Amino acid sequence: EPQPAVVPSCPLPGKICDVVRSERPRSCCGMAMAGFRTSKYQVPEWHRRNAGVYYKAFTASEEAERGRAESQHLMKHAAASAQRAQEHSKATLGQRLQDIHFWRMELQKEIMELDAETNLLAAQKLRLERALDATEVPYSVVVDNLECRERRQPPDLVIDEVERQLLKEADLIRDIRDLLKRTIIQATTQIRSNRIQKENCELDWSDKVQTYHIDDKCVSYCTDSTNVQFHPSSVKFEENASTPKSWAQFSHDNISSAEQEKLASVQLRSLINNIIHDASEDLRMQRAAVNEAFDNRCRELADAKLRLEQHLEQILKDIANEEANIVNLKKSIRDKEAHLKVAQTRLFDRSFRPNIELCRDEPQFRLISEVEELTVFLEALKRKLMESEQNLKNLEETRMKLEKEIAVKANSIFIDRQKCMSYRVHYPVDLEVASYK
Repeated sequence: EPQPAVVPSCPLPGKICDVVRSERPRSCCGMAMAGFRTSKYQVPEWHRRNAGVYYKAFTASEEAERGRAESQHLMKHAAASAQRAQEHSKATLGQRLQDIHFWRMELQKEIMELDAETNLLAAQKLRLERALDATEVPYSVVVDNLECRERRQPPDLVIDEVERQLLKEADLIRDIRDLLKRTIIQATTQIRSNRIQKENCELDWSDKVQTYHIDDKCVSYCTDSTNVQFHPSSVKFEENASTPKSWAQFSHDNISSAEQEKLASVQLRSLINNIIHDASEDLRMQRAAVNEAFDNRCRELADAKLRLEQHLEQILKDIANEEANIVNLKKSIRDKEAHLKVAQTRLFDRSFRPNIELCRDEPQFRLISEVEELTVFLEALKRKLMESEQNLKNLEETRMKLEKEIAVKANSIFIDRQKCMSYRVHYPVDLEVASYK
C-alpha cells in the first residue's frame, strides 16, 4: 500500500498584528451598522488587515493540503481494505459453497440409497402378500380334507395319524398366516418410516440446493454488478439463525437417521427372506408328513379291506357248505323218518297178533331196538340241523358285517385316496416360489 505524501511544514509568523480599535466616536446608526466603519482606515490598519488575510489564506491552504493528503491516504486504505474484505468474503462464500455441496451430495446419495432400499422393501412386502395369498389354497385343502374325513362311517371314524397330521398342518398354516400378516404390518410401518426420513432428507437437500444457488449468486456479485443495491436493514443476525455447528449437526442427524432406517429396512428384508424360506420349508415338510400318513393309512385300509374280502370269501364258502350240510341233514332226517315209520308200522301191525301169537320174540325186541336207535339218531340229526341253521344264520350275519366293513373300508379308501389325496395335488409345491409369482 503506498504511503501518503508528506506536506512539509512551514513556520508561521510569530506575531499576530491586531488592528487597533479606533478611538473615534461611534456612529449614530446603532446596532444595525455594527461592523461597518463610517470613517476611513489608516495605512497601518490596512497593512495589518492584509497581513491577517494573508495568514488566513495560508492557513486555509495548508489545512486543505493536509486534508487532501489524509483523504488520499484514507481512500487508498479504504479501497484496499474493501478489496481485501470483499476477497475474504468471496473466499468464505466459496468455502461455504464447498460445505453446502458436500452435504448436498451426501444427502442426495442417502436419498437415492434410501429410495432404492424402500423399493426393495416394497418388493419384499409384495412377496409377503403373494405368499399370504398362496397359503389360502393349502388351508382350503386341509379344511376340505378334514371335512371329507368327517364323512367316514363310524367304524372308521377314528382320530388316526392322518387326522393328527392334518390338524397339525392346519395349525401350522394359521400360524404362518398370522406371522405373514404381522410381518406385512411391520414392513408397511418400515416403508412409512423410510419415506418420512426420505422426505426429511429431501427437504434438507432442497434447502441446501436453494442455499447453494443463493450463495453462488452472492459469489458472482462484484462492484460492477448491476443488480446490487443498498439494504441497510440486512446488517443483522436473524433470531432463528443457526450456527455452523448446529447447521452441520442437523444434516448429520438426518443422514444418521436415514442410515438407521436403511439398516432396519435391510434387516427386515433379510428377516422376510428367512420367514418365507422357513415357512415354505415347514409347509413342505408338513405336506410330506401328511402325504406319508395318507399313504400309510390307505395301505392299512387296503390291507384291512383285503383281509376282510378274504374272510368274506371264506365265509361265503362256509355258507355254501353249511347250506349243503343242512340239505344233507334234512335228507338224512327224512330218510331216518322213513325207516322209523317202517319200524313203527311193523310194531303197530304186530301188535294186532292174536292171543298167544302176541309174543315178545326176537323180531319184537329188534324192532323196538331199531325204533329207539332211529329215534336217538333223529333227535341227534335234528339237533345238528338246528345247530347248522344257527351256524348258517351266524355266517349270514358275519357275511353282512364283513360286507358292511368292506363297504366302510372302501368308503374310507375312496375318501382318503380319491377325495383327499387327489385334491392335495392343488397344494402349492413351494411357498417361496409362489411368493415371486
